[in-house]
Amino acid sequence: MPLDRPSVPAWFAEVVIMARHLMTTGLLEVFADQIRLRRGRFGSYEPIDFLALLVGYAISGERTLADFFERVEPFEAAFMALFGRKGLPHRSSLSRFLADVDRPCLEAFRTLFEQRFAEGWTKASIGGIFDRQGRRCIVFDVDATRQAARQRALPCDPTLPAARRRLDAVCAPGYKGRKRGEVVRTRTTALQMHTRQWVGTYGGKGNGDYRGELASALRAITTYLTRFAFPAEMALVRLDGQYGDAVVMAQIIRAGVYLLTRGRGYQFLEHPQIQRILAHPATASVIATNTGEVVELFEGGWLELAVGLPHARVIVARHPAPPADQKVTVGKRVGEWVYELFITTLEADGFLVEDVLDLYHGRGAFEAVLADEDVEEDPDRWCSYTECGQELWQIACEWVWKLRLSLGKMRQGGGLREMEWAPPTETAPLFFAWEDTPEEYGPWQWAGESGRAAGCFTADAFTLQENGTLRCPAGASLWLSEVRQENAFTQRAVYLAYQTDCLPCALREQCLAPGAKGNRARRVSAARRLLPAPASVERKSVVVGSMRWVDVAGRALRRTWTAHWRRQYVEILPLVPAQQEVLPPPRPPRAMRSHHRWSWHNRLTHNAGFGPPRLRVTVAGVPSFLAVS
Repeated sequence: MPLDRPSVPAWFAEVVIMARHLMTTGLLEVFADQIRLRRGRFGSYEPIDFLALLVGYAISGERTLADFFERVEPFEAAFMALFGRKGLPHRSSLSRFLADVDRPCLEAFRTLFEQRFAEGWTKASIGGIFDRQGRRCIVFDVDATRQAARQRALPCDPTLPAARRRLDAVCAPGYKGRKRGEVVRTRTTALQMHTRQWVGTYGGKGNGDYRGELASALRAITTYLTRFAFPAEMALVRLDGQYGDAVVMAQIIRAGVYLLTRGRGYQFLEHPQIQRILAHPATASVIATNTGEVVELFEGGWLELAVGLPHARVIVARHPAPPADQKVTVGKRVGEWVYELFITTLEADGFLVEDVLDLYHGRGAFEAVLADEDVEEDPDRWCSYTECGQELWQIACEWVWKLRLSLGKMRQGGGLREMEWAPPTETAPLFFAWEDTPEEYGPWQWAGESGRAAGCFTADAFTLQENGTLRCPAGASLWLSEVRQENAFTQRAVYLAYQTDCLPCALREQCLAPGAKGNRARRVSAARRLLPAPASVERKSVVVGSMRWVDVAGRALRRTWTAHWRRQYVEILPLVPAQQEVLPPPRPPRAMRSHHRWSWHNRLTHNAGFGPPRLRVTVAGVPSFLAVS
């Protein structure tokens, strides 16, 4: 095959090397044997043929499947021969295969992906973070990304009912606030932060089943640790605020791993223990990198997430609130402060409050790795209109990512990077409450001007009488309707006026909200909180050691590996035909030609390459460790 017409694609060398690696390690044979798909008559092709196409598509970086097939078509014989196969499936055959992929086939591919975590890595080479007591943790990030697309921007006609049904199988309609005709799909990924290895990917329609996907990610993390003979408590799972609910955090704690996330339950701010901590000076202060604001951090101690759920360590961060006309997007505004909650199970002697905050916001940011993935592979490209088919393609992308990491590490022989995460420092004193103290509530705090009551008479305009009633500005009385327990730490008293007093009142428009119903009377409420127990300093400050972060240069490994093979010379030449042509295996009888009647061996050999080699593929720049394999 001449090289000047047409030219060999620049990515073909990397396909040759990776296919050779998969062949020598026995992975292609495992692919062919373990990944099966039960279906009706389907021509000559099996899952191994389509997986070869998906791996080549992920390596190539071509924008669309049409571009990939156009570039590989002149070299289809050489491309399929690299994977021990004969014929190149057509684009329509690939589309039908992805549409037929069922859950067992997908899970078999996912299981094979998870069983190859240790390939090219050792216990010492996967890095970790060492806390101030010298304990080692492996950081995993679990996060969900959302892909939104306009239906008419996808490669189908959305006006056709069949096209709509295909989209409904992989996406969900856009939610309130999104553009009309938009479809949404989520993808939950788990990443090992020190080597940048993908641990798992899980797709779903719309918002997906985030708790089910989280459970799958935890199983993949446990499998990863098992492959390296690490205990589960060595894993530190870092999540975003989507997973900040009590039941979700309890699910992670029960898995036996460490947890770090942003809390969504701001009722912790009402807890007497947190109120007591906030009444004292801050445990530590840091300066936010993006805004330059001073953030105060408070060690809240270990609290029960909810009744019957495990305990977790609560850290409170607060910073001055912006002007009232600016909306607070992260945190909760309380008075002149904006509060944020961080929930973790890390020990306080190994991770100080500032260390926890730095670990959540700091090094190894998940968004940077996702951005690299979009540039290098873009796994969110639409390959299939079915849920399992699209997810199969995304797992194939992660496999190529992992191969580039492991092979790039073997080629460069690079060692680990070790850096000081945090220098030695002195811990802040801890406050402990006195035990066996009676519960006591503080004074009543009247509701202020907010919400629909803005511009009306506030609670300050009402006077508390000796008989327990309130006197309104017009002279009428409001009686105490109820005193209810809002939560475990707060009580609320509600005062109501009589309708006979409010309906003819001349100050009605100034007293009631603009949208109040005609038969509604004025009500005023006050709240009081459970007072914190008296506290004393029981642990003096001590000096703790430094923290270390150990990882590999994942981006450099991948991109140096890819750039090396994109610059290499590839030659594809036909060999002299053999004197005696080797005939293919005999065709089965007609009665046995139905696809479901074939044995698995016969199905695999239908498109298998046979006979002596007919092409010679030469690649320059092959390192010694790959040349001898």
